[in-house]
Amino acid sequence: MAGADPGARIGELLDRLGREAGPRARETADELVRSVVEFYGEGLARTVRLLRSAPAGSDPLAVLTADELVGDLLILHDLHPEDTMTRVGRALDKVRPYLGSHAGDVEVAGLDIEAAEGPVLRLRLRGSCDGCPSSTQTVRWTIEEAVARLAPEIAHIEVEGVTEAPAQQPLLQIQPRPPADAPGAPPPPAAAPEPPHWHTLATPALPAHDHATRVADVEGNALLLVRLPGNLYAYRDRCPGCGADLRTAPLDGEILSCAGCAARFDVRHAGRGERTHLEPLPLLEEEGAVRVALPELLGAGP
Repeated sequence: MAGADPGARIGELLDRLGREAGPRARETADELVRSVVEFYGEGLARTVRLLRSAPAGSDPLAVLTADELVGDLLILHDLHPEDTMTRVGRALDKVRPYLGSHAGDVEVAGLDIEAAEGPVLRLRLRGSCDGCPSSTQTVRWTIEEAVARLAPEIAHIEVEGVTEAPAQQPLLQIQPRPPADAPGAPPPPAAAPEPPHWHTLATPALPAHDHATRVADVEGNALLLVRLPGNLYAYRDRCPGCGADLRTAPLDGEILSCAGCAARFDVRHAGRGERTHLEPLPLLEEEGAVRVALPELLGAGP
């Protein structure tokens, strides 16, 4: 910008902050500026590398937007060639094969870009989650992660149509509702689970071919990975019926049988069994990489 020196202006603001807020605030601000500079520096370095190595005749914007970091910078500065809804559509296309085992399909119900907290995306699921609360939450987490990676400007996602755990039959109430601290009063509703941590799995950790299983260790947690034609699935490596691990469980087609109690689970349909249900984990396959999430509930008891 003619007549202005952004670097000098940043220095002036940092000096002013140090005088008015003290040395601790100045140190924090210096660290923030260094982090921002490193972020943009990495973006510029990737841009140069991507353009230099791009095949002849390729679209430069397509090359740049395929990189997550560079794509995020383009979105941040309103330079991305695809609008928000186009990128949301691509994100949902990535999760639809996975959702087929849980909820059937997903469609956009609306986008409120004027919401006070930022753009709000409303989605509607068709199908059910087999009545399994863990499957319900897995679906939510998988959708949220896929959208966040391609449309990070979305501030909040509302998902309609997910089947929650079946409610108990209501009882006839003939007395006023007792206070919350009264003996026998129902406990307060549980807090919403914390978002999971996503991890990238290396190729050696994955099943080598279709109709194969492999157990991977991620931060001390054993995950059962099952490869079926067209999809990879991840579950907690534990039989919900007897507590045995499933690393030696035989796979017959799409049915996994526990070696300890002979319970059978439908791998493709969210681990559904006759009386119990495997614990599914959010998983995304994109551009050759496999990412799996570890919810806080992983490792909990039966």
